[in-house]
Amino acid sequence: MSLDQDTTTRRRPMKGLIGRFFARRDGATAIEFTILTLPFFLIVFASIETFVAFSAEQLLANATDTMARKIRTGEITYNLGRADTDKTAGQFRAAFCQEIAIMLKCSAAELAAPNKLWLDVRSFKTFAEIPKSVPLTGKDLNTTDFKFAPGGKKSINIVRAYYRWDIVTDVIRPYLSTVKSADGSKQNYLMVSTAVIQNEDYP
Repeated sequence: MSLDQDTTTRRRPMKGLIGRFFARRDGATAIEFTILTLPFFLIVFASIETFVAFSAEQLLANATDTMARKIRTGEITYNLGRADTDKTAGQFRAAFCQEIAIMLKCSAAELAAPNKLWLDVRSFKTFAEIPKSVPLTGKDLNTTDFKFAPGGKKSINIVRAYYRWDIVTDVIRPYLSTVKSADGSKQNYLMVSTAVIQNEDYP
């Protein structure tokens, strides 16, 4: 056998091996699945978190309406000398927390000092005086004027609730975040709910 024939014989198996390697498709599905898994689950988690956040916001809105209705009907009053209905800010806060306890937990520390849930209940002489915007200072919620001081019968009142929702999925944080967290470490989604009422002429 000549040298040329021997070289040709050795090359053919090598070329055949390379060809078979590129022709095989056994692991293509596994590789494609691995590549697509991360973005797929990010989208799934982002969708779930968005759904949960908006559900919690609806719960906050329902609680605001419920508590505002109790003020409107005189079931909850403030500083009117009525022992059965007069509530302090702490008692009103505790009652509000019970309304949202399914999804938005209020710990003992949260009840004592607001960190996530902020409530603002005030009385005004006319509807025109009621604030129309969210009190933000930069990227932070301005709570300076917040108080619990609803008026008596026939008074005009506003009940506002704010909740700082922690965003877990990083991919949607830039799109949902509206305020800084209380300690400034990360961005939160600020849930806002407002109810404007005029109290009834209750006894």
